[in-house]
Formats: sequence, structure tokens, C-alpha cells
Amino acid sequence: MYTNMHDWAEIRRRVLVEGLSKRAACREFDLHWSTLCKILGCPEIPGYRQPVPRAKPKLGQFLPIIQRILEDDRSAPPKQRHSATRIYHRLCAEFGYRGGLSVVGDAVRAWKRQHAQIFMPLEHRPGEAQADFGHAVANVGGQLVKTAFFVMSLPFSDAIFCRAFPRECTETFQEGHVHAFEFFGGVPHRISYDNSRIAVARLTGRRGDVFTQQFISLKSHYLFESHFCLVRRPNEKGHVENLVGFSRRNFLVPVPVVDDFASLNEYLRCRCNDDLTRELRGKDRTKAGLLEQERTALLALPDAPFAACRLASTRVSSLSLVRFDTNDYSVPVAFGHRRVTVRAGADTVRIECDGNVVAQHARCWERHRTIFDPIHYLALLERKPGALDFARPLTNWSLPACFAALRARLEENDPQGGTLQFIRVLRLLESASLEDLSAVIETALARPNATADLIRLLLENRLQRPSEPLRLENRPRLQAIHMPQPDLTVYQELLTAEEILS
Repeated sequence: MYTNMHDWAEIRRRVLVEGLSKRAACREFDLHWSTLCKILGCPEIPGYRQPVPRAKPKLGQFLPIIQRILEDDRSAPPKQRHSATRIYHRLCAEFGYRGGLSVVGDAVRAWKRQHAQIFMPLEHRPGEAQADFGHAVANVGGQLVKTAFFVMSLPFSDAIFCRAFPRECTETFQEGHVHAFEFFGGVPHRISYDNSRIAVARLTGRRGDVFTQQFISLKSHYLFESHFCLVRRPNEKGHVENLVGFSRRNFLVPVPVVDDFASLNEYLRCRCNDDLTRELRGKDRTKAGLLEQERTALLALPDAPFAACRLASTRVSSLSLVRFDTNDYSVPVAFGHRRVTVRAGADTVRIECDGNVVAQHARCWERHRTIFDPIHYLALLERKPGALDFARPLTNWSLPACFAALRARLEENDPQGGTLQFIRVLRLLESASLEDLSAVIETALARPNATADLIRLLLENRLQRPSEPLRLENRPRLQAIHMPQPDLTVYQELLTAEEILS
């Protein structure tokens, strides 16, 4: 068979144009009759064509076994399906196969190509969104932390929003929505999800249709419609699935180094803003322009943002601790053994009793930790002053040096009651800031008679804010009133008489 296109074209021209006979062409170009017929029948050199599949003497009898294994894999978890190598080892160990690995791999690839799904291209209308969580590693505060980053996308404009959290849970799911709606400038009227337990309480069919109470509250606040994909069919929200990988590759490579999650989320927000300047293939404007057009199809943001939190009702323990999400948080000892409500967000944990916030802590995302606020235990410490040096809530409580100097002064002046006086000074932190109390203690230490009562009086005087003087510039009615100057001679006579009597 000729592989030279120049000779191929010359033979065709000589025979078909100049009239050279086929027999003469075979003699002149040293061709077989069937080869000449192929040249005259094809304008270009055809590729290799195998008339019948090549026989597989060693693998042929094992092909039904390979097909059965691959068919059974369709109902297995995606991460526990057979690879070509695993199929090869099973064929050798269980069925006596003696062939090579490469032909098994060819058979597996051929079967997968034949049974690969074909997807229908979908039209994305304005105002529709898709949401999902991804996972990536970030250096937060000097430690490598696996983060769960919430991603919401608008397929029409291809706008994307990302926000990182320590964990995927109800409160982070809700907060991701709150910030995404704020970023897009409106609420999509339809959002597609996986069948996550955060939103779906129970699967009664192939789609989630029994929602969690927290998800219903989110929908009721923003009034959007939800759509849940079929089980194991994430391609129904393939746009956000692709953008989860896109954001991980483009926003989180190299691994970001930040001080805290607030810095990481500010960085991600800037990257999402920068991404709006890109122009999509086949579009006549940037993503920012498409988003501006899509905003007309979004629902308006509510007047008040949604309070992203998870509620839990529990009882305060005898140690004045409340357990939430495996961690213990302290409350003032006055609320011991009472029923309280824990309102936990992504950043803070608020503890309420009878509708009032009695304690607030920064959210701890580790497990089995105890978070104390030393101020919560000062009232109990006043009744048990002997526990001052052994109280666990006060361990590692960093106070300015003036506090230690004050305690030494009080205990030196009053060995019996000095510790109790110091605890009473600490209790002033229940209503004053550490900065104000430290300044007052510094002032008191400059005097020889520093006591708890003196510090309390000095603090009250410091916290009093004098009112601003009344100005008459913009009050013409008050300017017209003239008050006579008071006569103080009588008061002066009384003072003189008092001095004579004394």
C-alpha cells in the first residue's frame, strides 16, 4: 500500500485524467491490481482498516467475567469499584487467567467507552443557582487545617462565591447562603442541591422531599425554591461541581497562609470579585456584565439578614458549664442547673436564659474542649476565697502586673481579709473593662491606703461621663431668655458667720 500522497495523487491523475489504462498503470508503477483499485476509489490514503476484530486466544473466554464485574460495579460506591489492575489480579487468582495486564486494561477501557453516559446540554435561565461544599487545606494561624468551603454559582452569568469554614454543618451552610446572597446582590428564585443531611431530613424517594427545620427556616426567610438532585446524580448541578474544582485549583493554590478564617474569607471574596472580570467563551460581555443583567431576575434581599445559627436546649451543669457540639462553655454561676438555649453560629456561641443572653463565647471547632470565662466564676469565688489559687477557670488568666501588686499589697495590709478584698476588686470586671480597672488600680497603688472600696469609688468616678455643655448657637428662643445674675452676698455672710462661730 502506498503511503506517499504525491504518488497517490499522480496515479489517480494519470489514470482518471490522462486515460492511462489500469494494466499500463500497474506495469508502470509496479502495483497489484487490487492496490490500484483502492487508489482509484479513494481521494486520500485511507487509514488502517481491520476487517474483523483480532482474536484474543487468552482473554476471549474471560471477557464475560470482566463484563459482569463492571456491571456489578455500577451499584457499588464510586470509591470502591474495580480498577483494571484489580480485575487482572482477580482473573489470575480466581479464574486461572494467564495472559497479560495490558489486554485486560484494553478490554476494560473498551467496555467503559461503550457504556459511558451521554448528557443533555441544559439551558440555564437567569435567577437560578447551584450550591455545594468542597474541601481544601489552608494554613490558618500556622497550622494546616482541612477547610470546608461553601460554593454557590449562578450558571447564567457564571458568577461564583466561595466562603471557607472549619466544618460543614447547619450553621455554616446557612451562613454561606447569607453571604452569597449579599455578594450577588439578590436571592436566586431556584437553587439546586445534593441530598445533604443538613437540608434533607429523610429520603422518601430518589430526591429529598422531607426537609430539616433549619432549612425550612432559611427558605421561609429568603423565599427561594429548592431543587434536589437525584441520588448519585451530581451531574444535575454540574456547573457548581466544576466550579468547586475550579476554585480549589485557582483560589487555593498555592496553599493560602492566613492568620484566621476571617482573613481567608476576605481573600476568597477578593478572588471571586476578580473572577467577575473574565469574559466567557461565546459571550459578548464579562461575567460582571452578565451578573448585572441577571440581578433583574433575582429576588430582593429581605430587610433583615437571616440569623445563621443552630439552636439547642440543654441544662447548665453543677460546674456552671453548658455542653454543645462535644465542647463545654461556661455561664455565670447564678444560672447553674437552669434550662438554657444555645444559639450557635459559625463564629460565636450565645447562651440565653428566659430570652436574655447570659453568656457569649467564640466558637470552638475542636472537640472535647472546655471554654471558660473567668468572670463567670468570680461570684462563687467570693463565697469560696480559698479556691483563688486552684480555680481551673482562672488558670492561665492573663492579667496586668498591677493586679498581682494589688493582691500583695492587700494581703500584706490585711492577712485575714486581703484575699477576699482582691476578689471583690476582680468582681468589678463584671461591669467594667479590664482597661478601665487596670488604670484605676495603678492610681490606687500610688496611694498608701489602697483598698477594695477605694478602687470601687475611683472606678465609679472614672466611668462617670460629664455631659456636654449646652450650646445656644442654634436655639434662638433660648437666646432671647435673659436670666439675672444671682446675688451671692447672703451666702458669703453665712460663710463669714460660720468662721466666727468656729
